[in-house]
Amino acid sequence: MSKPSIGFIGLGLMGGAMVSRLLDKGYAVTILGNRDRTHLDAAIARGATEAANACELAKASDIVMLCMGTSDQVEGRMRGTDGVIAGLKDGAIVIDFGTSLPGSTRTLAAEVAAAGGSYLDAPLGRTPAHALDGKLNIMTSGNKAAYDNAEPVLKDLGENVFYLGEVGSGHTIKLINNFFGMTVANAMAEALAMADVAGVDRKQLHEVMAAGPLHCGMMDFVAAYGVEGDPNQLAFAIKNAAKDLGYYDRMAKEAGVTSVMSQGTFSALNDARDSGQADDMVSQMVDYYVNRFKS
Repeated sequence: MSKPSIGFIGLGLMGGAMVSRLLDKGYAVTILGNRDRTHLDAAIARGATEAANACELAKASDIVMLCMGTSDQVEGRMRGTDGVIAGLKDGAIVIDFGTSLPGSTRTLAAEVAAAGGSYLDAPLGRTPAHALDGKLNIMTSGNKAAYDNAEPVLKDLGENVFYLGEVGSGHTIKLINNFFGMTVANAMAEALAMADVAGVDRKQLHEVMAAGPLHCGMMDFVAAYGVEGDPNQLAFAIKNAAKDLGYYDRMAKEAGVTSVMSQGTFSALNDARDSGQADDMVSQMVDYYVNRFKS
């Protein structure tokens, strides 16, 4: 069977790596980027076709993929005369790989269905390095028939591909996942900063903590920076973590509850972002807590 044609919008670090993988696997890919052309030009050099706008991209694609930073950005590419929906083929599938608000996702799914297509939310776990090798975790939800049609492509991109039920479930689970991960990361960042205050060795603290049931990957990612000075084991910017915690907080409020545990993490990430650390990696929250304890 011939492979479906792919349209891909959003070639940042993750999107660029995913497009590279799709090209490796022999897909015909039409692409649309933003200001930074680094990954866009690399993909074109390998045979990808650049579209003038999202509508043109959709007309050329059986599956449209988006890998963007915010729900507003996704909505901006989906709607309008130059948007994906305006150019969508009958029966086409749209997949949002970003971390978006579930309410926005459900609204867009209805608009895509009215245009004759299907919408899947499929947020990602792991890193751009995993994406290059097709080793992502992909949390997919939406129309089951559309998922079944897209599954072979998703399995070319991901090692662990989950189907999670009705549309919006993937984004809901991703936001809960990121709340938990960023809370653990901030707890470890503060623990390492507190070691300085209390006069104990950071490395020894990590060794003791890692020897017991607290041990986890997120602990090690933060310690890689706090102990060894490597911020890139957790390649996730503070500004993006703050965005995701804000989405988690909004999701909770829209459900009629107030999150308790996320508030400290949310406040710290926002403060770090607004204090000049927006582009630092989350593991560098160690520096934020060190500076806060000094003030």
